[in-house]
Amino acid sequence: MKKTLSIVGGGACALFLGCALDADKYEITIYERNVALGRKFLVAGDGGLNLTHSESLESFIKRYTPENFLLKPLRNFTNEDYIKWINELGIKTFVGTSGRVFPIKGAKPIEVLNAIIGKLKDNSVKINYKHYWQGFSESNELLFTSNEQIIKVKSDVTVFCLGGASWPSTGSKGEWSSLFSNKGVIVNPFKASNCNFKIEWKDEFIDKAQGKALKNISLSCNGKTRLGEVVITKFGIEGSGIYPLSPEIRNQLDKEGKADLTIDLKPNLSLDTLEKLFVKLHPKKNITEILKTDLKFSQVQVHLLKYHVSKENFVNPHKVAFRIKNINLSITGTAPLEDAISTVGGISLNEINANFALKKMSNVYAIGEMLDYDAPTGGYLLQSCFSMSKYLAAYLNKEAFNKF
Repeated sequence: MKKTLSIVGGGACALFLGCALDADKYEITIYERNVALGRKFLVAGDGGLNLTHSESLESFIKRYTPENFLLKPLRNFTNEDYIKWINELGIKTFVGTSGRVFPIKGAKPIEVLNAIIGKLKDNSVKINYKHYWQGFSESNELLFTSNEQIIKVKSDVTVFCLGGASWPSTGSKGEWSSLFSNKGVIVNPFKASNCNFKIEWKDEFIDKAQGKALKNISLSCNGKTRLGEVVITKFGIEGSGIYPLSPEIRNQLDKEGKADLTIDLKPNLSLDTLEKLFVKLHPKKNITEILKTDLKFSQVQVHLLKYHVSKENFVNPHKVAFRIKNINLSITGTAPLEDAISTVGGISLNEINANFALKKMSNVYAIGEMLDYDAPTGGYLLQSCFSMSKYLAAYLNKEAFNKF
């Protein structure tokens, strides 16, 4: 006789889990609050659906915080495994210049989503829409509201895939946190990640630089350095270059109320090389000319440098060269949760075992962004969801009749 398995939530984790579970062993039902699956998946695909990243697995694993949290799931189902899986669904992919993996040009996110939903249907997964999870009954049944009625669901196994607190327009608000806290499960407060970080720019600079990108730079915070690009905003700074530093920035903000960020505008040139270049050319050209013609500085790079070097020092080659390698900025906050690409916080990792089972609740599991870990942009968050789902499915398929 089949066991019943309920998946609460209809995002990336739920979709992939439903595809990977053994339908010969389980009657699988997804309970989704919206009228359609994968709303956040579609929103994330605006401007290009970044499925995963193509870098080596050893580098891939190190992108997460804490670093070893996803070691086994990622080794069990790698980025290459996922690319092969999605290709077999008929979704061809390509690797962009940054190493990110996308559906082939012309393929829309809804086509990818529909292909996965088709796989769900092939696996006999039942989907109940407009089911809003309200918590647990006294006997630990799942409580849903649907069409203004309370529905009780008793399952042999329950897997929660409720997401974090980013993109609230898709229904991802983290409202579930109190329902787990009431059961004694530790849920850490949600915080913004991969977001706009607040810098108190002066009006004279932001008027010239707002919306402009700083490209081919390195950024450092608390001993960690990343290459990339960022965009200057009225609020502060955001972009692929700073998102991987989110954990370090948040830690400093929590401890000191501010975080120190250092930008190197020419990471491929040493300070000594820059100084020699300025000394050689400065008698013939002024500093601004050297920056634009010889160092290929963009206008916004020049603005940023002048913002941090006084007029008196801007004629000194040594001081200008030093500042090119050391633009020091103070971050004083993060964007609101609703504006963040992703969040940290959620169920403490101490509350789950190696198979994502909640230690304080029998046959209840939680995966995805509702767990308290961090992933940068670039396909890493989606890959973590897919790898966790595949890993849990393998465990549940094996244990269906041994444990439950």
